[in-house]
Amino acid sequence: MNANHTFILGGARSGKSRFAEQLAQQSNKSVIYLATAQAHDTEMQDRIVHHHQQRPVDWPLVEEPIALAEALQTHSSKDNCILVDCLTLWLSNCLCHATSDCWDEQKSALLNTLENLPGQVIFVSNEVGHGIVPLGELSRRFVDESGWLHQAIAAKAARVEFIMAGLALTLKGQS
Repeated sequence: MNANHTFILGGARSGKSRFAEQLAQQSNKSVIYLATAQAHDTEMQDRIVHHHQQRPVDWPLVEEPIALAEALQTHSSKDNCILVDCLTLWLSNCLCHATSDCWDEQKSALLNTLENLPGQVIFVSNEVGHGIVPLGELSRRFVDESGWLHQAIAAKAARVEFIMAGLALTLKGQS
């Protein structure tokens, strides 16, 4: 477990990113925003613009849709707080990557990197496991992999928060 890592889960538009941004601001460290989204359509472009407008202009933006562990290693320092938004988009990017073993390699790299990262890392992710079992194979794999990833990140994080309707429920650690 790394005492500097926080994991924030919630549904779409639950307030999880805003909550994560507030935690990052309170860290008294230099904040780096590590975005995993890719703008493949206008709706996603609009979401990216919305998130960009919500955060302080002095936060550097690092965009990395696949090599998350490498980006964390590059930008992590004891003086930084890295806000990763979000793990489920990263999962989608890896699952849809042309290389079939992309997800297994990237997930392993991330989980092996976490405990050795200096500084603070705040992970944001969508909780998608509260619904019915999806019909499609890729959708089922996404839900399964998301659940397993969340369990692994939660085990390594010192603090885990679930956000619903803008309110935080502490699942692990102190709020």
